[in-house]
Amino acid sequence: MDVSPHALLAALGRARAPILWIGCTYVLSVAVGAGMVHAHNGFALRCRDNLVGKARQTAVGKAMNGGMPLRAAVGDFTGNLFLGAVPSTVMGLAVVMPFPWVAFRGWVGGIVSVDGEHISRLRDGRERVYYLGVLLLQLIPYTLAGGTGVRLGLASLFPKGRWRYPPERWMGLPAEGVRDVGRIYLLVVPMFLIASLVEFLTR
Repeated sequence: MDVSPHALLAALGRARAPILWIGCTYVLSVAVGAGMVHAHNGFALRCRDNLVGKARQTAVGKAMNGGMPLRAAVGDFTGNLFLGAVPSTVMGLAVVMPFPWVAFRGWVGGIVSVDGEHISRLRDGRERVYYLGVLLLQLIPYTLAGGTGVRLGLASLFPKGRWRYPPERWMGLPAEGVRDVGRIYLLVVPMFLIASLVEFLTR
């Protein structure tokens, strides 16, 4: 598999439309979630408190609370990659399946824009940079992972249209499309690692 910068850029170019669709879904859902909690919507605030409370009881949360931020970062990285990104890519084979999950994940990213006292994290300069920075670092690889899956799904469903790949197949899928997924994951994996390190080592 060619993993040169040229091949990587070409893979991103072929998937640019689905990546844009996923990215727009994230942006809109984050905005909706943030808007709801900043408007003091009770449902959104209760969901925020419930999700944060559950997160503190996970292995990642316990590691962070136990003074082991590196362990927490590694756990967060593996969870984002194997429980978040990879399923998004696989669901992309059905084209529409990732979008509800994407919208929910984005909404969650929006509702945590307030703290435990339900005060905006955007008011304080340092906290604003931290929140927006971590959010962006996470959503970029999630967008790439979801978009490349949708691109492969479109090529499988419409093999002779604008989404076509060369005829070579691998396990019933366009072989070059599968290789494109692998190329884009060369960006996705380190991006998730950086996002987790920033989230847990810069608090």
